[in-house]
Amino acid sequence: MTKFLYNDFSTFLRQHFNCKVQNISINAGFTCPNRDGTKGLGGCTYCNNQTFNPEYCKTEKTVREQLEEGRVFFSRKYPEMKYLAYFQAYTNTYDELEELKRKYEQALEVEDVVGIVIGTRPDCMPDELLNYLQELSKKVFLLVEYGIESTDDVTLQRINRGHTYADTIDAVNRTVERDIYVGGHIILGLPGESHEQIMKQATQLSRLPLTTLKLHQLQLIRGTKMAKEYMMNPELFHLYEVDEYIDLVIDYVERLRPDIILERFVSQSPKELLIAPDWGLKNYEFTERVKKRMQERGAYQGKMYVD
Repeated sequence: MTKFLYNDFSTFLRQHFNCKVQNISINAGFTCPNRDGTKGLGGCTYCNNQTFNPEYCKTEKTVREQLEEGRVFFSRKYPEMKYLAYFQAYTNTYDELEELKRKYEQALEVEDVVGIVIGTRPDCMPDELLNYLQELSKKVFLLVEYGIESTDDVTLQRINRGHTYADTIDAVNRTVERDIYVGGHIILGLPGESHEQIMKQATQLSRLPLTTLKLHQLQLIRGTKMAKEYMMNPELFHLYEVDEYIDLVIDYVERLRPDIILERFVSQSPKELLIAPDWGLKNYEFTERVKKRMQERGAYQGKMYVD
């Protein structure tokens, strides 16, 4: 029997589906209150949405068309695969309720789509929408993924995030109250955050009723405000070497609540956009190195968790 290291997302999905399930990313044409002037302009300092949009994610295509193209792409290798429609680009709850419903339901009409994942901000989840999602979650698999990024308000302000950690606490709690699965997205290595602060963050997040968590390393992306800051003042940034980041991840995971599902540890941006760090590893290769290092250290999720 394999020794428990951490709760992985594939095991979580197997508990819900008796087949392979794959996310298909969608760019549904939403914007963001941190770009259109409602909360701010220019967006978060690290953000360039081109880094995670596959080729088929084009706003001139409908939700249905994007899903169909993604389905064709993946089904060549896995003909029995089922899919989760992943509303990923920008803020996917930032529109009128009827328009949101139309797009979500269009996704669920596509063959082999068995659920949806909605990426959004914690300050963009009105109760009216949550009430609708509560009813939808009774019929299909549904996960709401909040971009938390940091639990430190100083950091959130520095990266022009446009919301506070209190907004995250409120949104997560209101979502869980409706029996909806809730995910969180965190960036490790944001400027100004020490190892001690990052470990404190793991403890803080463990107090939230999160179902899943994504950890991503800070990446400097061409065309972003943060990239310009780095070029002017590189001494303000700590860009982790791969083995150093692996140990950081393990330190973090050891402090997390043992039942949180860990979806991923790293993000992989296109080479032509990535400034640093460039480790030359695929996501699965990085994950295998994390597992090996955890075994060497005798580490496991929740080892240092304090309730």
